[in-house]
Amino acid sequence: MSSTVVVTGLGAVTPLGATAAETWQAALAGTPGAHTLDNDWAEKYEIPVDFAATVPAEFTADKLKKVEAKRLDPSSRFALVSAREALADAGLRSEDGTSDLDPERTSVSWATGIGGVWTLLDAWDTLREEGSRRVMPLTVPMLMPNGPAAAIGMDIAARAGVQTVVSACASSTESLGQAYEMISSGRADVVVAGGSESAIHPITLAAFSSMRALSRRTDSPETASRPYDVDRDGFVMGEGSGAVVLESEEHARARGARVYAQLAGWGLSNDSHHITANEPEGVHALRAMRLALQQGGLEPGDLAHVNAHATSTPVGDIPESIAINQLLGGHVDSALVSGTKSMTGHLLGGAGAVEAIFTILALHNRLAPPTINISEVDPKVNLNIVRDTPAELPAGDLAALSNSFGFGGHNAVVAFKTA
Repeated sequence: MSSTVVVTGLGAVTPLGATAAETWQAALAGTPGAHTLDNDWAEKYEIPVDFAATVPAEFTADKLKKVEAKRLDPSSRFALVSAREALADAGLRSEDGTSDLDPERTSVSWATGIGGVWTLLDAWDTLREEGSRRVMPLTVPMLMPNGPAAAIGMDIAARAGVQTVVSACASSTESLGQAYEMISSGRADVVVAGGSESAIHPITLAAFSSMRALSRRTDSPETASRPYDVDRDGFVMGEGSGAVVLESEEHARARGARVYAQLAGWGLSNDSHHITANEPEGVHALRAMRLALQQGGLEPGDLAHVNAHATSTPVGDIPESIAINQLLGGHVDSALVSGTKSMTGHLLGGAGAVEAIFTILALHNRLAPPTINISEVDPKVNLNIVRDTPAELPAGDLAALSNSFGFGGHNAVVAFKTA
């Protein structure tokens, strides 16, 4: 007998806020997270992009012990801070860091797209400039892609399994799906799921710029991410973390937990089309969405909201819009579509988790967050896009999707229901 999976805790560190609540309020206000970077990278390395959506240092200051921060890559720091917030929000972590979690029934399903790139490249600089003896002994565990998952797992003694998903920009949505499977199958009662990324570095900016994936609106960074706009010219790099505490409904009910929403199901597919480009008709993205609905016992008409992947790339937005339109059919006008990367930027492997949080809170608060920076919708897009200000969702039982698609053709979708 499969267990119903519910959401009981949320945590986030993003360009918009130091917590999930702050991030949500900033998103509702249509706050742009992108800004010109305070460094000389563009000039020094001749990078045509000099802006991104970064997490201000004060958002994580004093939230980790000095010894913890020193031994963690920035991606792991974001992960640990957001996971602790989510556990506290779920009532599973006290102020002194203790909890009543059963280690044998607790798991972590975490994700990243790139891993500890800062640690890796800083270590390379140290090796070249100061020699091998100056390379930190903890360099390898800090740069490993499973570093964030391991940090969370050790923090809460999660012995039912600690796993890492690496599937580019679909990573953390897939991590939620894997967590769903663990709880649904009875292998765990509680799973901390999500993803983190800290990859705003000269090498990534240069590489994404070289492939012309990034917006080059250097004169107006705050309006550079503009999903579905006719003049979109690429995505904006972002960083941060999103954590979701998932539980079996029985476990949550037994302890009297507040429930935000139900994780009803998820879908996974692959385009097998191109290493970076989406399949142009959205065929396999559509399949992932249909699988999520099918597992959740949902119909397209049940959907009140979709948080779209919507990166703001000239090519990428269209296949997804085609797929969503085909999924909804005659219900296309009743489902409100949001492109929240217009505010957060693209958090790569952490994007899906943060956008799942937006989707959960949209259902919980009956509000769909806005998509900012749209001057004119691309005529190829036929969706009911929420623009500039939040839109109310109707009363009653509702469902919503959160979509993520990544390089390599990865498609991952999670479906939520109102609690």
